[in-house]
Amino acid sequence: MYRDAYDQLKNWKEGDGRKPLIVRGARQVGKTWLLTEFARNCFKNALYVNFEDDTQLQSLFLEDFDLERIINVLEIYTGETVYPGATLIILDEVQLAERGITSLKYFCEKAPGIHVVAAGSLLGISMPKKSSFPVGKVDFLDLNPMTFSEFLVAMGETKLVDLLKRKDWTSISIFKAKLTGFLKTYYYVGGMPEVVSAYIHDRDWKRVRRIQKSILLAYEADFSKHAPGNILPRIRMVWQSVAAQLAKENKKFIYGSLRPGARAKDFELAIQWLADAGLVHKTCRVSKPELPLTAFEELSVFKLYVVDVGLLSAMCDLPLETMIQGNDLFLQYKGALTEQFVFQQLWASDVEKIAYWTNDRSTSEVDFIVQREGRIIPIEVKAEVNVRARSFKFFCEKYKPQTALRFSMKDYKEESWMINLPLFTVEYAL
Repeated sequence: MYRDAYDQLKNWKEGDGRKPLIVRGARQVGKTWLLTEFARNCFKNALYVNFEDDTQLQSLFLEDFDLERIINVLEIYTGETVYPGATLIILDEVQLAERGITSLKYFCEKAPGIHVVAAGSLLGISMPKKSSFPVGKVDFLDLNPMTFSEFLVAMGETKLVDLLKRKDWTSISIFKAKLTGFLKTYYYVGGMPEVVSAYIHDRDWKRVRRIQKSILLAYEADFSKHAPGNILPRIRMVWQSVAAQLAKENKKFIYGSLRPGARAKDFELAIQWLADAGLVHKTCRVSKPELPLTAFEELSVFKLYVVDVGLLSAMCDLPLETMIQGNDLFLQYKGALTEQFVFQQLWASDVEKIAYWTNDRSTSEVDFIVQREGRIIPIEVKAEVNVRARSFKFFCEKYKPQTALRFSMKDYKEESWMINLPLFTVEYAL
């Protein structure tokens, strides 16, 4: 299964000034598979340990950071030998080994010839409790669910991906129906590797949904296992409300939807915990579309998106028939799924910041305001071919952005004030 991050790993392996690498990402996005596949193809051998399964090793770094001792223990435990420059050491779920993350500083300083990768869910990586973080001594790689193009490659449609990369708009329009069909499938299947693999193997939609539900149950089990007890009920309330909040016409997160009289201070820690875990992503309102966007964020006004569009469809319990036939239930959630899809593709790209804009009275809104390479790009999202949006035109007339993009099911078209692009081209549009 092809992942774009694989090429990033190869560049890290050969790069000058290489440091130990931390691969971050929510559970089930494919970190372990990617790293073991990378080791199999690019190294003589690998020492793989999973601190969640190999609990005996969780005390490995407590005594000291003597790398000769640490490497000797790993060699004995795995039955492998470390060959500098030819061996990959993989420390999976490293956050469960006390001072495991801190040890990366010593690998960086004292053993730069040894390739070390630490992986783990953001549940621990972002919140080490009893160890110092090795600032400046590690490199990072963030792994997300599979993008739409990675999904197409997994489906054997590499030539379609080539068209999208080349922005061959004439040829893309010829295959619009085919790409639209794949897009609807992606809305249902999403980008979690296990789910995609199952769908490719037997095209069993019911199996797809069962796996998605099991992933969602695993996330909720993680809440109980890792979250502080005092915010656990609120984490569940926020998590279970996200799908309904995205389905509203005004997708701004409303605390009152959780319970009557709820206030920000009651739930901000729960939301931050979910964000640190990589399960939700927060985009804030900006008062002005100017550089840097961070300076104009209103942190108390925001939208929440989930980690994967397929999981969102499972959270909504959308039946397959609604996706295919486009009946009323799908129409209710289509805007939410489409906006989630666009956010997910933007998040996986190299944008620096994603926000959104409304005017002071909230009568006009632009779905996304993106900061990339010193530019501010407003983005409007439409689920179908009806693209009338007075808010977007009002925004563009007021702020006159250099580039304005609308994603919809209409074909590519340049207008004097904006560019319309098909939804399935988000990854390569910026």
